[in-house]
Amino acid sequence: MHPTLADDLDRLPALLQSARDLAARELAGLSERPVVHLDTAPGRTGLPAGGAGAEGALERFAERWAPGFSGSAGPRYLGFVTGGATPASVAGDWLTSAYDQNGSGSAGSWATALERETVAWLRELFGLGEAHSGAFVTGATASNTVGLAVAREWLGERLGVSVSRDGVAALGPVDVLSGSPHSSIGKALSVLGLGRDRLRQVPVLAGNREAVDVDALDAALTGLRGRPAIVVANAGTVNTVDFDDLRAIAALKERHEFWLHVDAAFGAFAALSPAHAHLVDGLDAADSVCVDLHKWLNVPYDAAVQFTRRRDLQVAVFHNASPYLGLPTGEPDFVHLTPENSRRLRALPAWFSLMAYGSDGHREIVERNAALARALGVGVAGVEGLRLLAPVRLNVVCLTLADEPTQERVDALARAVAASGETFLTPTVYAGVPGLRAAFSNWRTAEEDVERVLAALVTASGQLERSPVG
Repeated sequence: MHPTLADDLDRLPALLQSARDLAARELAGLSERPVVHLDTAPGRTGLPAGGAGAEGALERFAERWAPGFSGSAGPRYLGFVTGGATPASVAGDWLTSAYDQNGSGSAGSWATALERETVAWLRELFGLGEAHSGAFVTGATASNTVGLAVAREWLGERLGVSVSRDGVAALGPVDVLSGSPHSSIGKALSVLGLGRDRLRQVPVLAGNREAVDVDALDAALTGLRGRPAIVVANAGTVNTVDFDDLRAIAALKERHEFWLHVDAAFGAFAALSPAHAHLVDGLDAADSVCVDLHKWLNVPYDAAVQFTRRRDLQVAVFHNASPYLGLPTGEPDFVHLTPENSRRLRALPAWFSLMAYGSDGHREIVERNAALARALGVGVAGVEGLRLLAPVRLNVVCLTLADEPTQERVDALARAVAASGETFLTPTVYAGVPGLRAAFSNWRTAEEDVERVLAALVTASGQLERSPVG
């Protein structure tokens, strides 16, 4: 064994303690460190021939790279839809690396049984029935891709072909209908060979909405003259957290033949709150469902889950036909359910967080985040230089400048907010107007954080008015 590696093995407990101490220091200061870093990263160095050892690597990382890492795990990082990592999920994630299980199959380990238990807990959390089976994947994009891959196989079944064997060309043109699809849907269609241009946007409801007009969807399906299609419904749009009427869409199956995929990346968590659970009424009727767990479940990257009612078709797509793996029989191994052969045990951090805090603890996070989003919305509405672009429906505040919200001026606002180090918001364009989004999903966020975010917005918008862009 290499002498440095042997020395690290002998000193492993002390090395883990050093890593623990660094992590503890970083997390202890998370609320006060700059939320983002806009300065230039260090230049690259060459690959060392002689290693520094684990302790040396830790020291160099702490000196050279750690100062530039964002506070994305902290309470005022409101960009994208980014959760943090609960204490229990961090513990579970560390143990995931320590045990280093390959969760692709059940041979020789209980790891896959733990994943199945965790999937069952999540299914219950979101109000799905036992008809839905599930598996862990890397994120919402992978979850959407898996769901649409199963939908693609279903289309073949309707048309009397096997896409997994004959190829996507056997389908001919495919129709994918959605009101406000997330960008990952187009990416998934590209990966699956269905084509980005096969995504057809259906009109949405009037009145500052992103939810699909079910009557318009009915008409679009009628226009297909019986040809089977895929419908992508939304449970929580990225700009304004609008929800399609899932029950009404599912009812269209009485007259039309389509696969219903629901992108519920973070909106599924509305099911946890009695005040918002009605928004996901009908989710159980979906043929496949996407839920992202490193968002509102607050487990570390990367973790998501996908559900489907047609595991048989999922196996047809993803089974790995190799003698050393065997064909799936009975309860199929996860190697036959997702694109990956080798799989990190992503279920363990989620298991830890669910076991530690239960449904009640995670409900509190959802309800607190929603209340804080409403509070920021009220604050923004009271600022002279800002205005809301849409109502605050759940956990996202969509805002812009009150006057001249050009792309250049809104970009300048975003830069000023980020430069403050107080918070980070990501840009969007809603109803043709450039704006910013503040997405609340971190378990740490509290009222005082909302006050600091609002103050940063007020300061940045005031600076912009005093030094106008363009």
